[in-house]
Amino acid sequence: MKKLLFLLTLISSIFSANAQKIYTESDIRIIPKPTQTLIKTGIFEFTKDTKFVVNGDFQKDAANALASKFGTAAGWKPEVTTKAPASNYVLLKTDLNLKNEAYVLDVNPTNIVISAKGNNGFLYALESIRQLLPEAIESQFAITSAKWQIPSLTINDEPRFKWRGLMLDFSRHFFDKNYVFATIDRLAAHKMNVLHMHLVDDQGWRIEIKKYPKLTEVGAWRVDQENVSWNARLTTNPDEKGTYGGFFTQDELKEIVKYAATKGIEVIPEIEMPAHVSSAIASYPELACFDQRIGVPSGGVWPLTDIYCAGKETTFEFLQNVLDEVMAIFPSKYVHIGGDEATKTNWAKCPHCQKRIKDEHLKSVAELQSYFVKRIEKYVNSKGKKLIGWDEVLEGGLNPSATIMCWRGEKIGAEAAKQGHDVIMSPESPCYFNFYQGPQNEEPLAFDAYNPLNKVYQFDPVVQGMSPEDASHILGGQANLWAEHIAGPKDSEYMIFPRLAALSETLWSPKEKRNWNDFTSRLFSMFKRYDYQGLNYAKSAYLVTASSTADLGNKQIKVELKNEFPNPDIRYVLGNQNIDHHAIKYTTPIEIKETTVLKASLFQDEKPVGKTFTDTIVFHKGFAKKVKYLTPYNDNHKGDANTMVNAIRGSKNFHDGQWQAWLVNDMELVIDLEKVESIEQVSVGALESQGAGVNFPIQVKVLISNDGIKYTQVGKITRPYAANPVPELKDFKINFQKQNARFVKVIGGNLKKSPKGESSWLFVDEILVN
Repeated sequence: MKKLLFLLTLISSIFSANAQKIYTESDIRIIPKPTQTLIKTGIFEFTKDTKFVVNGDFQKDAANALASKFGTAAGWKPEVTTKAPASNYVLLKTDLNLKNEAYVLDVNPTNIVISAKGNNGFLYALESIRQLLPEAIESQFAITSAKWQIPSLTINDEPRFKWRGLMLDFSRHFFDKNYVFATIDRLAAHKMNVLHMHLVDDQGWRIEIKKYPKLTEVGAWRVDQENVSWNARLTTNPDEKGTYGGFFTQDELKEIVKYAATKGIEVIPEIEMPAHVSSAIASYPELACFDQRIGVPSGGVWPLTDIYCAGKETTFEFLQNVLDEVMAIFPSKYVHIGGDEATKTNWAKCPHCQKRIKDEHLKSVAELQSYFVKRIEKYVNSKGKKLIGWDEVLEGGLNPSATIMCWRGEKIGAEAAKQGHDVIMSPESPCYFNFYQGPQNEEPLAFDAYNPLNKVYQFDPVVQGMSPEDASHILGGQANLWAEHIAGPKDSEYMIFPRLAALSETLWSPKEKRNWNDFTSRLFSMFKRYDYQGLNYAKSAYLVTASSTADLGNKQIKVELKNEFPNPDIRYVLGNQNIDHHAIKYTTPIEIKETTVLKASLFQDEKPVGKTFTDTIVFHKGFAKKVKYLTPYNDNHKGDANTMVNAIRGSKNFHDGQWQAWLVNDMELVIDLEKVESIEQVSVGALESQGAGVNFPIQVKVLISNDGIKYTQVGKITRPYAANPVPELKDFKINFQKQNARFVKVIGGNLKKSPKGESSWLFVDEILVN
């Protein structure tokens, strides 16, 4: 009997040792989702004896990139060779019948065969293998316990669109070449193929031009006002030396271009004109209409009146010389010239521009811009290149050979395609990655708009109703990361990822294959890869958001909780309960009738994930009482008559409907407590967002009365203006000896004018009486 038991145990252990995981579609977590996947029986296991079989230097470099991952994560590196063994190999094979970026990945238990026509196809197949492997392949140290297996399968894959891009803005904040190299790697990992480098703008000239050294001696540097909100920064004195900035040398840019080519990335330079060029005019004032001397702006500029003079021949000589040096660095067939947001008031007054309008038989300054763009396009074309411009270049007419990058909405892009232009769709919503991706209270400073992950995933470059002919002009899409609020590489990573993963799938995968539920299930695997890589990606999609409504009649607040993920497991606690152990599953809006703390989180595997949402709801003596506004609030930003006393707090998003606002005027109002109450504190909730012209009150006074006629001041605080680079919420608390009163008058002192000379807003969300 003992021998039989031993034999059965031995047989069981042998079967267990040889048991293989049976893979299903849910185990294939590749982003972007492949065009077609067929899962077969069996697995392929990478070992130290596995060989990559290549033909040519490009295949060798591509295979080495994946082999090096094993060198770090597994502790051994597969050999890259030109001769195939009998088994246990990955073979890269050219197939001229496939499309340029397509590939076929055929995984069998004894070998893997990658078929592709072009270099990018091989790169993308290897990236798919990387995502089939355990997430630990991204580890920065050896993990000896991992099994480096992938399922037997066949993937037939190709991109839906040929242009899959990301723009980095180097002007507003400068990033060095090492960050560019890292970004190129990450683009390739997501099967993206364009890096658009925004190298020129008002706040910095970022490319060495040897014929014009002042562009980098002067134009690449600005006065450091990083401690002030972007749009609140003061005009720069041209005689004050700039110390903040930087630029790429031509050799550095050539390095970037060369490295990008090894990753299948085309690098597109953007040299702005005729506007967004204050940095050039600060360097060479004669480029402007009136030779005006200006400093390189340290922050926001609007309107853009300091633009190139379109009437001087020397302007075009300068631009052609600049473009000659740019085109010698970048082999791309495209040159981006910007062309957006030009304010032409100087052109209307400039004798040089008016002479040009007369000589060229133009009707307006709008047609002068068209002349400007057409002339530059002709020059670019003469060098064998194609011009790209932001969609404003369409105004006044443009040759169909120009490519339009559409940012102001899909309708403009659709019209450009109808006119015969190739179009790259990059609408602000949802392709501007400088917009918030989560609740503003929980996010780093960003542009005041909202592009969450799910909104990016809904993007489609082809507008509904387009004819097949018009749709054929849509090259693809692109994300743009404007860098006004992006001070460093980690900030940039946070804004790009994981939204780039969503965009990559919208631009690569067949539309009918895209599914938000399916994408989010694969995204968690990508998050683990980001973690191994040390990538500072945003976890905003985890965040629980709350939407509150006040039922003043029943004196209660109803709180609705939601999350970006489909069918989220949201749980919450009230009061001092621990969310890890006492969480209640959220199913319907929560009714709250007394002061409490609400905590909520998304749960996975019975554990909270991401940051816990926390809100303190205070039912104070002024709650649901009548408010009389002695100075009317501004109609452009307003809640309702009860906003000041509804116990719902406003967020850093001052469009959320929970704020009352006063422009220049002081706030003055009276709360009627309806009966005499004993009170000892009044708290005024305010917002400061200096970039938007919103400032904290410089003074708060509290007065009380029993009859609503005669008031006695019981407290006052004074606060001088202070520069503040980030939005902030603050309660201004005025404490006083306990008093009996029915009426509470609160006066908030408005700053009136900012240091920049602009009218100041005062925003208040709640006045708490206790």
